[in-house]
Amino acid sequence: MRTSFASSMRPGMFSYAGCEEPHQPHFLQACFLCRKPLGCNKDIFMYRGDTPFCSNECRQEQIEIDEANDRSRKMSASMRSLRKTDPKKSSPNKAVRTGTVEVA
Repeated sequence: MRTSFASSMRPGMFSYAGCEEPHQPHFLQACFLCRKPLGCNKDIFMYRGDTPFCSNECRQEQIEIDEANDRSRKMSASMRSLRKTDPKKSSPNKAVRTGTVEVA
């Protein structure tokens, strides 16, 4: 007797929720930002490859958060580099005069 491939499969074998270990939820189960459950047959809005969102609004909010964090990191990196710069080495062509100045 021959068993067909379809009859030997378990129910839910191709369902993403049916293939997971019980303690590790699937990354497409909930919106990354608001944690709203992502339903079947509904659009999922992806960002940066594997980050799911329930709506374009949640996705856009995360994009704006990431951009603000990137700007903040760049700003603090540039501030650190400015603090590390030795003022004597950064302006070797400037002449500094010392002495007394008379004002009439």
